[in-house]
Amino acid sequence: MVMQTKTNEFFQKVYTWMFLGLLISGLTSYFVSSSESALNFIFSNIIIFYGLIVLELALVIILVSAIKKMSPNFAKWMFFVYSFINGITLSAIFLIYTQSSIVVVFFITAGMFGLLSLYGFFTDRDLTSIGRILFFGLIGIILASLVNIFIKSVVFDLTLAVLAIVIFTGLIAYDTQKLKKFSESARNKTEISKVAIIGALSLYLDFINLFLNLLRMFGQRK
Repeated sequence: MVMQTKTNEFFQKVYTWMFLGLLISGLTSYFVSSSESALNFIFSNIIIFYGLIVLELALVIILVSAIKKMSPNFAKWMFFVYSFINGITLSAIFLIYTQSSIVVVFFITAGMFGLLSLYGFFTDRDLTSIGRILFFGLIGIILASLVNIFIKSVVFDLTLAVLAIVIFTGLIAYDTQKLKKFSESARNKTEISKVAIIGALSLYLDFINLFLNLLRMFGQRK
């Protein structure tokens, strides 16, 4: 009973911070897309746009690698800053897809995420081996996407989107199960809080990537 209570409290933190991260990204993306001057400033200057992407990657690397040295509050605010910056870059989707299709795909993603996370939490099947396969598949997708920048094949791009959807649906279940195991072995409240932040980041990234690839497949372009 004590173990179950600790796990429930842990996931309450994970999902709360993940939800706040998504909320920050969503609101930021919407308001940036509503400002023509902001859009011009970000997307007409390649240095600004790619600078934001590099900053995002740097924040993730710092957060993951230095989490043990950070206080839980500092780590939490770093996650929120990352969510804000990611929201800025995500505003590009409002330039490509209709607002109605973005909303529909978002709720589809939310439903899929909920079901997959529940599966990862309650299943007795060990997903560790699947997680390794999915990780290498993700590396392959990233490399193939870089190649497609030069090839610019629509068919290849859609194929990568389908594969990415498969990979991230698996990662949601795998990451949820992994977090459950972490919560059961965590030794103190500080450690639990830090792992919860990293967990929120992992599930946030799974959600965003699943959403973007579903949008690539089913989103209605302007």
